[in-house]
Amino acid sequence: MAIGVQDVFDQVESHALASGWFERVNTHEPKRNPGNGLTAAVWIQRVAPVPAGSGLAATTGRLELRTRIYSNMLQEPQDAIDPNILVAVDDLLDRYSGDFTLGGRVRNVDLLGAHGEGLGAIAGYVNIDGAMHRVMDIVLPLIINDIWSQSE
Repeated sequence: MAIGVQDVFDQVESHALASGWFERVNTHEPKRNPGNGLTAAVWIQRVAPVPAGSGLAATTGRLELRTRIYSNMLQEPQDAIDPNILVAVDDLLDRYSGDFTLGGRVRNVDLLGAHGEGLGAIAGYVNIDGAMHRVMDIVLPLIINDIWSQSE
């Protein structure tokens, strides 16, 4: 039993790449300015047990990933920055909703928040390598059956 994190990351990265919105897709937070255009980055935010989904022999878990979309704040036209980010975020939310099990790698995407915060996104700003970026963070909550065995 295990989370199978590499398979999950591969599937989430695949959705972002297939969307065609991004110049780069990373499975880590960028340490350097990602440049112009849209960049996506995926990382682990939290992992915890799901008591209601667990049994007597194994624990179901909730793996929360973050998919952050970046756009340089100095890009022109500036009025297009937020709409461009939102179009990409909307596409990814649709993809995560449509591939409810991430190709069979998870029990389900917790779309409506049955076991914590549900699928959604929040906007903000982040400074990377001296450059300000407009960002939207997608909360991607994944429920995975029987990832930890309960034994002595």
